[in-house]
Amino acid sequence: MIQYYSSRDSSRYLVSFEDALLKGLAPDGGLYLPDSIPKIDPQSWKTSHSLADLGKKVLHAWLKDEIPQAALNSIVEDALNFPCPLVKLSDDLWVLELFHGPTLSFKDFGARTMARLMQYFLKKRQEQRIILVATSGDTGSAVADGFAGQDNIEVVLLYPKGKVSKVQERQLIVSRPGVRSFAVEGNFDDCQRMVKEAFLDPDLSHLPLSSANSINIGRLLPQSLYYLWAITQLMPQAPAPVRGVTQDDYPVNICVPSGNLGNLTGGILAALSGQKVNRFIAAHNANHFFPDYLQAEVQAFDFHKTIATVSNAMDVGSPSNFERLYHLLADDVLKSWIWGTSIDDQSTFKRIKKSYEAFGYVACPHTAVGLEGVVRYRQATGDTSPVISLACAHPAKFPEAITHALNIETPKEEALELLWQKDTNVISLEPELESLKRQL
Repeated sequence: MIQYYSSRDSSRYLVSFEDALLKGLAPDGGLYLPDSIPKIDPQSWKTSHSLADLGKKVLHAWLKDEIPQAALNSIVEDALNFPCPLVKLSDDLWVLELFHGPTLSFKDFGARTMARLMQYFLKKRQEQRIILVATSGDTGSAVADGFAGQDNIEVVLLYPKGKVSKVQERQLIVSRPGVRSFAVEGNFDDCQRMVKEAFLDPDLSHLPLSSANSINIGRLLPQSLYYLWAITQLMPQAPAPVRGVTQDDYPVNICVPSGNLGNLTGGILAALSGQKVNRFIAAHNANHFFPDYLQAEVQAFDFHKTIATVSNAMDVGSPSNFERLYHLLADDVLKSWIWGTSIDDQSTFKRIKKSYEAFGYVACPHTAVGLEGVVRYRQATGDTSPVISLACAHPAKFPEAITHALNIETPKEEALELLWQKDTNVISLEPELESLKRQL
């Protein structure tokens, strides 16, 4: 059975996936890591006919000692019931569209699966949980939607007031059963700090708190699935000279628009479980700690204050999952396997325009950061290997940015239009733990 240990002490706090999922953080404040990673034969998943079909096979390898296959099948089918297409832009560049779920961002994969996994274990235990989550944009709405109405679960959602797009904020504050939203008078780092402090505060130890951010291992395992699904879709589209090459040998790079580094960690877990990835490209916005670290310009954990950008869901100055990556991989492996770059808003807008002109493709600001990262990586390294770049959110969530970059009206999306017809519920909160404690 795979057990999970704290990133701060590998010899302590060995727990099951069930406990790691429901606790969120280890008692010492560390992030849970698996003590072993199952090696999954590509032959077992590359013939999958859907992401859900692939998910049943891959998650079974992780969870077979804790969840019966039939129960897992039901969870995955209900959670991952939307498409995840690989779109070809050129013979050496694809985008994996991760925004076809109910809240139109990649966070739906992890949040919906995690909610149903939690529900399974809580029903078995006859227990309840309060999900405490900090968000810089898309995480909160995905968690709110994925967990809303689930028995035995309530959600308390913190987001930085005035630092998310109008559409994102509307998604966060729409009234949902079992969900409370708080607009924090600060930045995302304040929200994340308050959540971490709440977990460790003795005064709150009587509350059944858990997390749904990417600090929770339960978010990362489902996110690893679409990396495998991307390769499954890629091979039939590969250019003629490399057709017939096995998936094990195909020299693909993957670009991940990055903030809190949870998405990238999911990709690393997929690669460690058996999918060959030549290189990961971590494309950050102006929040540049991780690229600086990869280039040996700063020391590990030498974080900086959050910088507000147009790709706001990635506005993270001190990424939580760096701690997980740092302990999962050796320093030299991190720096050789992952290439990073930092991209400012001006370059982001230019890439939105260039991608539209070159491919007719409308990219959200986060997706554009990834596409610009691909260009910079190739210029810096000369590596011409095919690249899959993750498309993180639907461009309709960022109409102001799209209009600014392209001078066109963003295509409408019905799910977003309906938001303005719904009731909202939100409370302002000072960026201090005591304010949050009073609400809890």
